[in-house]
Amino acid sequence: MSNNKNIKNAKIAISGKSGCGNTTVSRLVADTLDLRFVNYTFRTLAQERGLSLKQILELAKTDDSWDKEVDKHQVELAMKEGGCVLGSRLAIWIMPDADLRVYLAAGPEVRAKRIQSREGGGLDGIAEYTAMRDMQDKERYLKIYDINNDDYSFADLIINTDNVQPTEIAEMIINELNKRLSADKA
Repeated sequence: MSNNKNIKNAKIAISGKSGCGNTTVSRLVADTLDLRFVNYTFRTLAQERGLSLKQILELAKTDDSWDKEVDKHQVELAMKEGGCVLGSRLAIWIMPDADLRVYLAAGPEVRAKRIQSREGGGLDGIAEYTAMRDMQDKERYLKIYDINNDDYSFADLIINTDNVQPTEIAEMIINELNKRLSADKA
């Protein structure tokens, strides 16, 4: 970071698996700091292409171009001038020069319940589908980028979101960013 870095130019990368609060928290942080919110995902691509999320995920199993398109587009959006919050599964890996890299974690049961409240459906089916998707994502990320998304130990801040409200998580992230930017000016 340069000595004249300020919040309006800060780049924050927030990652987490489905149901960890990644999108909600990223949006809260971006809104609170008046930064651009970048969250281009398979879900976004599916909507643009008139496909379901499940269809995109099936296509991505055998064709790396879907992942590469999403990830390339995210980075392009994040690298535009000015600060932003990039919220995605791989944000902390694909934006290594971020001023703050945050990983949000949550237990499988908590994640399944959050997904159920967001999308509906039976809890057992959601838990099974989420576990399968986690495994497929991990295999794809290893194959395409040599990224093990279960190794996020390098993140600047790791937050277990099981029992913490999104507003509290956003506050933790903003406080950490402020500490880093203040230390950089010293």
